[in-house]
Amino acid sequence: MPTPLRITSPDNPRIKAVVRLREQRERRKTGLFTVERSREIERALDAGLSLIELYHLPTEQVPTVAPLLKQAESRGVRPVEVTAPILARMCYQQNPEGLIAVFEAPPPRKLENIDISAKKPPLILVAVGLAKPGNLGAIARTLSAAGGDALVIADQVVDPFNPNAIRASTGAVFSSPCIAGSLDEIVKWCDRHSVRLVATSPDAPNLYTETDLTGPIALVVGPEDTGLPPEWFEAIEMHHGLSVRIPMAPTATDSLNAATAAAVVLFEAVRQRSRK
Repeated sequence: MPTPLRITSPDNPRIKAVVRLREQRERRKTGLFTVERSREIERALDAGLSLIELYHLPTEQVPTVAPLLKQAESRGVRPVEVTAPILARMCYQQNPEGLIAVFEAPPPRKLENIDISAKKPPLILVAVGLAKPGNLGAIARTLSAAGGDALVIADQVVDPFNPNAIRASTGAVFSSPCIAGSLDEIVKWCDRHSVRLVATSPDAPNLYTETDLTGPIALVVGPEDTGLPPEWFEAIEMHHGLSVRIPMAPTATDSLNAATAAAVVLFEAVRQRSRK
């Protein structure tokens, strides 16, 4: 492997450019985002994303980065060696593993890109107005584990390439289609493809365990502090969808968070489908 490039100044323009990618505005402007930790970088590469840059500590300090350096070289990317203080400045997370990569964001996906040609009924998750990147990432990870077909992000506040979303998803945001869509677009797509909208609500009359989730469904979850906006419930009722609730103890002090609620209902759908 050729001698790596080295950067020792935190004022280097390349370092400053990576630091700016913490901001969603900069990610949108440049079409780039960062990935930390080798597991997530591997998963981004496995998903076919384009590696642009790779920064790392000296290999004698972190021998585990060597395989990724070879992969970068095989893709025509020359790794850049940096000091520990510089890497800490570049990384969003504390105690960085020893490397950070810059990837090019894939082209935006559309609802029509969802593959519903498989023999099994589609299982879609619609996340509405989530403001916490960790919640979005956890939902993507759960959907991947449940074998879901796509994560649709409505009323988008955070993007799936936020560093916290990537970390919480353990890289699932790279392999699971993440698609932005409005209420009107989502409802029309579901109508065209006979996908039933199923919303989660603590006030719903239907228990999730007593609801048939074996057909094509789009499970809709909202933020735990405010819940789904009224217009979503109106649209779901108008388009022959329904709402389900997860029973909670009378002494419960708060509702389940969005990621937990999504996991409970998603795996009930998996259970029902496996029995069928």
